[in-house]
Amino acid sequence: MLLALATLPALARAGTSSGAEARGTEKTSSRRVVTLFQGATDTAVALGVVPVGVVESWLDKPVYPYLRAALADTTLVGLETQPSLEDIALLAPDLIVASRFRHQRIEPLLSALAPVVMLDDIYRYRDTLTVMASALGLEVRAQALNARLAARLAQLRARLKAHFGVRWPLTVSLIDVRANEVRSYLAPSFGGSVLAALGFRWNAAQRRLSGVLVKLSGIESLPTLDAEVFFVMRHSRGAAVAAHYRRLQAHLLWQRMDAPRHGEVREVDAIDWSLSGGILGVFAMLDDVDAWLAADERRART
Repeated sequence: MLLALATLPALARAGTSSGAEARGTEKTSSRRVVTLFQGATDTAVALGVVPVGVVESWLDKPVYPYLRAALADTTLVGLETQPSLEDIALLAPDLIVASRFRHQRIEPLLSALAPVVMLDDIYRYRDTLTVMASALGLEVRAQALNARLAARLAQLRARLKAHFGVRWPLTVSLIDVRANEVRSYLAPSFGGSVLAALGFRWNAAQRRLSGVLVKLSGIESLPTLDAEVFFVMRHSRGAAVAAHYRRLQAHLLWQRMDAPRHGEVREVDAIDWSLSGGILGVFAMLDDVDAWLAADERRART
């Protein structure tokens, strides 16, 4: 992701807007943007905008490592679940980017400080990019990012199809291991949407489910995850999560599933695959899939 940052265009700022549809947008020269969820912060940096204020990261606090260089001079304004209105006011922002799910109750207070862009579904990174680019007057830059993403997806899809041949598309599970819980992220989720765009499919049981994730009810539900490839995230770096994952790996139900039996389990970073929420995180996911495919290609040659 540092490479992605290094290739970004020179920083530029612009604009204010209000509402998820960027209603009544009046674009003006602006340098003072506050982002109140992780995907908005990622997207701002991808667009070449350094926010004056951001909320604390979920992991590797206070800011995700891949953003620290860009945000070295940025002020923290509290938690995503509880931003500090006082700190935001002191920054005198021209635009606040927020989440309807997290911040709808305080929208009137935020709107008193600056125009607010309120995103409905923060896992829809393309919507975040489109709405923020419109509010900031950076549509051309967003088009360039989308074109770069489309080219990368097409290239990787072609490689996957060529490598796996008649086996393609493979079934996949994107698994989130927590201290006392296992979740599976479905195709509409942030990470799932990237895998779906590459052509991966979920098993029949998971395709029948709605929403963005399913929480396993217990160890007996592990077969719900069965797929030819597992991408596994650890929700935190704590000992409890590590111990839970070891217990899962040792269980017969885990070992009987397709991906573990054939050595197609790859651990990935929860920040990139779930918590980043923006297009820079997506590019990092594609790097991981590329590395997994390259390893599989090497193994096939031996």
